[in-house]
Amino acid sequence: MPGRFQPPHRGHLHVIEFALDHAEEVIIVIGSAQDSHSLKNPLTAGERWMLLDKLLRKRLGDDYCKRVKIVPVPDINMNKVWVQYLRLLLPYFDGVVTRNPLVSMLFEDMGLAVIRQPLINRNKCSGTEIRNRIVKGEDWTECVPEEILEDLKKLGFEERIKRLMEDG
Repeated sequence: MPGRFQPPHRGHLHVIEFALDHAEEVIIVIGSAQDSHSLKNPLTAGERWMLLDKLLRKRLGDDYCKRVKIVPVPDINMNKVWVQYLRLLLPYFDGVVTRNPLVSMLFEDMGLAVIRQPLINRNKCSGTEIRNRIVKGEDWTECVPEEILEDLKKLGFEERIKRLMEDG
């Protein structure tokens, strides 16, 4: 299950739970792992990993890691070989959970399964919408699971985005 998790939000949690209902094991790929401190990718890969780990421990229990692996993966910007690149970096996988048309096509071209998850209020609680709300000074906290909201505040997530907007 690839994503940037900028930040992890309720939609991500729903997709992870959906994936766990459809697979024995789930590999969460933290994409764009090399990028941080930008408006599109304000959090580091380590921060995203920590937030996902805490969220999943709280929701699924400490032994969640028996079924879920979280792996940061830097971008390579070569779509045709991206799935092979993932094969080099990840444990064995036989499919993907996504709604992204490009990701679906790349996995299908490799003969792998594609499971399309349902969308839940994507226009209301996507990472882009959360970051846009912060820039506009609007409430964004309803989109983020309460288990990690305090951690985002400690990381200075909101202030980081506002500063990046000023500097941008």
